[in-house]
Amino acid sequence: MGPPADHFVAYGPSHWVIIVLIVAGAVVLAVLGNRHRDARTIVLTTRIFAAVVVAFNGVLLIYQLLPARWDIAESLPLHLCDLAWMVAAYALWTRQRLAYALTYYWGLTLTPQAIITPALDAPDFPHINFIEFWGQHLLVIWAAAYLTWGVGLRPNWRGYWFAAAVTVVWGATMLGFNAWAGTNYGFVSSKPENPSLLDLMGGWPWYLGVEVVVGLAAWALLTWPWTRTSRGSARPTHPATP
Repeated sequence: MGPPADHFVAYGPSHWVIIVLIVAGAVVLAVLGNRHRDARTIVLTTRIFAAVVVAFNGVLLIYQLLPARWDIAESLPLHLCDLAWMVAAYALWTRQRLAYALTYYWGLTLTPQAIITPALDAPDFPHINFIEFWGQHLLVIWAAAYLTWGVGLRPNWRGYWFAAAVTVVWGATMLGFNAWAGTNYGFVSSKPENPSLLDLMGGWPWYLGVEVVVGLAAWALLTWPWTRTSRGSARPTHPATP
């Protein structure tokens, strides 16, 4: 028996609308940001963007923590996408380089995996779970695209290793928490029920090691082209926190 008629279906109409919206929004933000790179506009735009990210996700986080909604396996903001929106908001507000690095790598590699193989077992739009899931991922991808191609921040090898270390520590922490709480945050204790890229990486715990190796290789490929740019042309023309 298939899902109810009003249930979200991967690669159904609403999924394709979201994919188009994510891609189109990222392109528009990158183009407009690149055209308006004066310091005042960048500060104003990034801080408004940060406020939108916090307002949207903060309200939904409070909603998930209400007694009527509370579920230790779902309500805590411990998935990487939860941390990603927090880091993205901070990176937008401050343009701090290490926060940007996390936003860049998480936003352009890990978050898109949720777009390609969404672990969403919920009613379709306009259900609040649908809005929360897609809005959260959409804003992180938009933030990464805007900070990179709109504002002009660039990844480097210091940010690469920082992001790698933070991600591995987070994964190890989630393994411990999941074992204690009987949860599966980050899908580090078992694979999601829906099809995902993890299905190609073997069983537990082997897929964790494969995921780390593949992830580091992908991040390196996303870093290398930027580091080949000459120092003068790679330097952003806007205020940024070291």
